[in-house]
Amino acid sequence: MAEAKLVLKKGRERSLKRHHPWIFSGAIQRVEGDPGPGDTVQVLDAWGNPLAKASYSPKSEIRARAWTFHEEERVDSELFKRRIKAALRLREGMPGLKKTNALRLIYSESDGLPGLIVDRYGEFLVCQFLSAGAERWKKEIVGHLVAMLSPLGIYERSDAPPRKKEGLGPEVGVLFGKVPPDLIEIQEDGARFLVDLKGGQKTGFYLDQRANRRLVALFSEGKEVLNCFSYTGGFSVFSMLGGARYVTDIEISGANIKILRENLRLNLGETYTGEIIKGDVFRVLRTFRDQARSFDLVILDPPKFAESRRSIPRATRGYKDINLLAMKLLRPGGLLFT
Repeated sequence: MAEAKLVLKKGRERSLKRHHPWIFSGAIQRVEGDPGPGDTVQVLDAWGNPLAKASYSPKSEIRARAWTFHEEERVDSELFKRRIKAALRLREGMPGLKKTNALRLIYSESDGLPGLIVDRYGEFLVCQFLSAGAERWKKEIVGHLVAMLSPLGIYERSDAPPRKKEGLGPEVGVLFGKVPPDLIEIQEDGARFLVDLKGGQKTGFYLDQRANRRLVALFSEGKEVLNCFSYTGGFSVFSMLGGARYVTDIEISGANIKILRENLRLNLGETYTGEIIKGDVFRVLRTFRDQARSFDLVILDPPKFAESRRSIPRATRGYKDINLLAMKLLRPGGLLFT
């Protein structure tokens, strides 16, 4: 079957020439052929010149995502093998990885693999296939991961909102090997954390906040700390290990609080000094304000408030309110990590 083509409107080729991998529906003049979800399409400018080879997503506003900008490069299993190998080689050279056994191995467009997330937690991998193209090549990708990394198991957490925009339903479960335990222990810079790979947020732990956890620890000595949206206590543990004299956590999920308590116990034992409040952060901060409570250091790591463009005004108000309330709780010379 002839390869399907996407022909762009005049002037809409500029971002692709800068190697931005997204093609939005409004940039497309016409589709030639009948590509299905995840199929590879040739992307042409308005004059018929080749720009990229991309995965097609008929239900998404991001109608295609480029796999390659090189006309001679084939989109096949070998392309994914090369990209995965390059991503792993890059991580091997990163400083500080001897201090952790949990890290992001593949980060979607950043590694030339749009829609694919692969995180390592000890001997297990957790994957998210968040685009039609990544879903289309799932079997080949898993095969390469098994061959290169020999994990005990690979668990899929393709239950994130972007899949719905791609016209895909949620997929969760074992892709290879063993089922991960309910909680798996990881290490990070001398700290230990229990992680729920099967039900926790994202792929279980906020690996992208590692540098910020280190930074908070540097500023915590002798301080009274308030950690909002605590999740399972990453910032709380590092605040205490950094010498905080007291940490107050606010978290709304009972399941998260259970793991938070375990992580505090695991790292601090009898030296832990603090309290955990189960509740809505906005309401608790207003109560603290009315009680004239104050802190030396406040940490705000809220969830995403804006799911779409329509929700931006409401989200903006939410971020303003949460930061304003936090600032009102700071003692003179206090620090806000937001």
